[in-house]
Amino acid sequence: MSTATIVENGTATYADWLGLNGSRALVAGGGGIGGACALAFAAAGASVAVADRDVATLEAIGSELAARGANYELIEADLTEHGSGERVVAEVVEKLGGLDILLHAIGINDRRPILEFTEDEWDHILRVNLSSAFGVAQAAGRRMVEQGYGRVLALSSVSGLLAHHSHGPYAASKGGINQLLRAMAREWAASGVTVNALAPGYIETPLTAGELAKPGKRENLVGLVPAGRLGTPDEVTGAALFLSSRHASFITGHVMYIDGGRTLV
Repeated sequence: MSTATIVENGTATYADWLGLNGSRALVAGGGGIGGACALAFAAAGASVAVADRDVATLEAIGSELAARGANYELIEADLTEHGSGERVVAEVVEKLGGLDILLHAIGINDRRPILEFTEDEWDHILRVNLSSAFGVAQAAGRRMVEQGYGRVLALSSVSGLLAHHSHGPYAASKGGINQLLRAMAREWAASGVTVNALAPGYIETPLTAGELAKPGKRENLVGLVPAGRLGTPDEVTGAALFLSSRHASFITGHVMYIDGGRTLV
């Protein structure tokens, strides 16, 4: 067993070598990878707020956090609405007593050729995936720059680098995430705030379940991954914990690919 992991009552927790015990984390998007990261932050000793517009998603992650004895808050919010990022961050600061970590994990995809999209459909995907990240990260960044410390993370994708067929708006939004975070990293670095992107490859989540269920799709995607399999949400949490930790204080402006080697081929 790794010295960094302790198992108590069947639940994996993380020794405080990460330096996250007592920190305050906001996870925007409580399903899939976001939910897995919320549980990981809690296991590392952080107080966790989860924001999502779906009540069922909040209730599900709330039940898991409660079962682990976590200190947590659930916030129902639609972060595509103007001003919602500021409102959510203000509520987190009030309820948790501050904010040290932000993870933006909100995203949708619509797998169709570019020629089939209307402008309204394009706008919707960009607002959900990219504009919501700008709003909540800007609001969090204001607090973090003022306090002289913070960790900002957002979920990108290998689609932000690779030219996947039928991923036009999604790929554009993830490429936008990468550059938005790089610009934030440049502007906030001197204030002790790091900003990085996590770019998973093919991960089994509710976002990908429908696509993976299509005949032959799973086999085709696995064939593109040198590791020979798809990833799981739990395989993204280690990167999120590390980049949020004291050990990553000199790492900023990076896109970390978590893809089983997909971007190598």
